[in-house]
Amino acid sequence: MVAANWKMHTTPADAGALAATIAARTRVDGPVIRVICPPFVCLAAVRDALAGSDVAVGAQNIHHEPLGAYTGEVSAPMLAGLATWVILGHSERRRDAGETDEQIGRKLRQAVAAKLRPIVCVGEQLAERESGRAADIVADQVRAIIGGYAGEGEALARLGIVIAYEPVWAIGTGRNATGADAAAMAGLIRATLDELEFTAGGAAVPVLYGGSVTAANAGEFFAEPAIDGALVGGASLKPEEMAGIVARAGLTAQARANGIA
Repeated sequence: MVAANWKMHTTPADAGALAATIAARTRVDGPVIRVICPPFVCLAAVRDALAGSDVAVGAQNIHHEPLGAYTGEVSAPMLAGLATWVILGHSERRRDAGETDEQIGRKLRQAVAAKLRPIVCVGEQLAERESGRAADIVADQVRAIIGGYAGEGEALARLGIVIAYEPVWAIGTGRNATGADAAAMAGLIRATLDELEFTAGGAAVPVLYGGSVTAANAGEFFAEPAIDGALVGGASLKPEEMAGIVARAGLTAQARANGIA
């Protein structure tokens, strides 16, 4: 799976053309799920541009309530007909909007109710990694966000939750996580889901890597059996970068399907 997070880029005037170009440039033989997550104001333009393709549309956020006096917010039910995926708990939302794990867990419930497939982001800050607390931080995030589904995880499992590990210290800082770093965290995430007795088990949950992914470094992460794709930020606005990332994902998906990776 390769999900493009366009963040606060593009306008309704240019988003459709960019989405169509990326869709055309990223056709591959391997079974790769492609999702483009534009700003809210561009959802309709991107949806229309991708009509007839197998590229899905996602939103970058939702509110933790279905409606109410929340000026400037967008709820899950409002996305009906516009998106089928949603990113939850991105590190920039935590940083800029002060989102907590409790709020993200509530957003997850709204996504499930609206049948939006969630990409839940978890990851540690630089200070947390340097102090040796990275594993504890990520496990605690998974417990806080998903632990509330104990006893009712079947709905979430049916919908198909995806978790994106994004080491915040490796995003736009020039410091790079390794494939081994990402794989270790993917294993931790799945072990934590097993600990929570998540329906279908942690092994059934796709884990993406999201830390300044580019065409040049994607192969290192996709080579790890524990990693199932990428949540791509800045590079997702460049068709040539997306083409390279998805091409590598397609090769990996074909190899895994053939039992050789």
